[in-house]
Amino acid sequence: MFETPRKSNNVRGVWSESQEELHEMQPVSAVDTSSRAKKKKKKKKPQPGGKRSVSAPQLSTEALPETVSSESLQGECTLNNNDEPIVRGIFQIGKRSYDVVLTVSRVTWTPIQPETPTGDASSQRKEAFVELKDVFAVKVKRRRTVGQQSGGTLLGITLFHCKRKGAKLKDHETHLNNLSVDHCEIWFKHLKALLSGFQNRPKSLKVFVNPTSHKKEALRVYMDEVAPLFKLADIEADLTITERKGHVLSVLKECELDIYDGVVCVGGDGTVAEVAHGLLLRAQMDAGRDTDSIFTPVQAALPLGIIPAGSTDIVACSVHGIRHPVTAALHIIMGHRQPVDACSFSSLGRLLRFGFSAMFGFGGRTLAYAERHRWMPPSQRREMALIKTLANLKPEDCELSFLPLKPGTDGAQEQTKTRSRKDVRDSGGSWQTTQGLFLNISIMAIPCLCSMAPRGLAPNTRLNNGSMALIMAGNTSRSDFVKHLKRYNSVNNQFSFSFVETHTVKAVKLRPRTQGCWADEVSEDNEESDSKSAPIISSDGSYPWNIDGDLLEVPSELYIRVHPELLTLFGENLEEAEESPVKCSCI
Repeated sequence: MFETPRKSNNVRGVWSESQEELHEMQPVSAVDTSSRAKKKKKKKKPQPGGKRSVSAPQLSTEALPETVSSESLQGECTLNNNDEPIVRGIFQIGKRSYDVVLTVSRVTWTPIQPETPTGDASSQRKEAFVELKDVFAVKVKRRRTVGQQSGGTLLGITLFHCKRKGAKLKDHETHLNNLSVDHCEIWFKHLKALLSGFQNRPKSLKVFVNPTSHKKEALRVYMDEVAPLFKLADIEADLTITERKGHVLSVLKECELDIYDGVVCVGGDGTVAEVAHGLLLRAQMDAGRDTDSIFTPVQAALPLGIIPAGSTDIVACSVHGIRHPVTAALHIIMGHRQPVDACSFSSLGRLLRFGFSAMFGFGGRTLAYAERHRWMPPSQRREMALIKTLANLKPEDCELSFLPLKPGTDGAQEQTKTRSRKDVRDSGGSWQTTQGLFLNISIMAIPCLCSMAPRGLAPNTRLNNGSMALIMAGNTSRSDFVKHLKRYNSVNNQFSFSFVETHTVKAVKLRPRTQGCWADEVSEDNEESDSKSAPIISSDGSYPWNIDGDLLEVPSELYIRVHPELLTLFGENLEEAEESPVKCSCI
């Protein structure tokens, strides 16, 4: 009979919330006391055992408590007890009639059972309800003919709310059918007044969509799955389709953020990293921070919403527990907020960028090789980069210093193994330093969940525990290193190898001790190098870092610090993804 709001291109044409449209069909006032007085004289006594009419149920003021009079139904009603009814009436839900009660916290409906011959009502009355904190929209339901843009036959009101199944959220509709204009108007007023009390729910959003993300489906995902939900929830979305790398940063530096309640990005991890860096950099500019020095950053002014539309979507999986655009959109609509730790990456006393994770060695080399072959399809490019990097696997000689988390503070339990170390003093803390050969070094402030690592690349850290996970894979054979990589996609502990050690840290300093040791191997294995290719290591001896899926070349020491709850994301703190693991086809 109706198109669902998500599939319809004209959502407001079907679901109208305008009270003026309620009076288009029947211009009747909500409460007419004079007409009621006249009708009272002609009122007939109800016959015992008679049936109620379901086609046009009326408001049942007799069943309300004494504190709720018929006059209180016309305006705002402030009650201290959440279980005390605000308004009550009869609606048809499906094919049955229900006694529906609205309180401050929920809408409850109970089926109306016919009386037995003995006069007793049936004892089996199953009560159902929906919490108002899960309702994100209420609309007037009308039947309209083809081509009719306004008006129509009133059918009732519809509640749009989200239902949870594990980590997944889905939008659901509950139709409360009643043909009475007065009845629907009273319920509509009270529901809108109660929903307006949720102050954390955004009303205006700045949306960035990366049209080239993954399989170039980001724009379709937004227009088909996210935008209809935003429109249904009366959220104004200012859409910007990015045209180049750095476009988001330039927009965030110049736009007026005060008119928005949040920022949303639709894309992969690279898009998320760029928007997060732009928000945090804008906050430092507004606060007058000097980014050419080591400073204490301030929090971002607006929360960030992430609609997953990439290949791995690590940040979205870590916050939502699942790769599901509708779930992400509903977290934004409902105003669910989760503070998240972020890292700052500095070199030579100058801020390079903000982010969530970084990889040096194998992770950086693999990304650098993939970036040199962007003319290839994404899946083939990633698999070839992985195979080529494994074929030329060599360790990095570097010096690594880290500031461990103090015992007894929040954070994952530390696992330490002995190496030749020396203690140094910096900023009042005890630093530990180690030198040697490493195949890969990972520094992560979030768990980094994804389909290929369902427990996370850093399962011992959390979203906002004020620490980073430092994972060091020392020099070993290629077969043992491959076994370590495969463990990420299984239930076995990927850190139970003798060449792997982990620490819970607050800061890391990494300084490579060789200059461009992999440049020769890369040129040898790629005989078809042409203008499409660029050397992994530049002439000045820069080293590739994989920071949130983006390639960053650093010529010298990189200083990484974690900043507790620096950024707020739309979402919830979930321990693990609910999706079933997807087998990795590249190892």
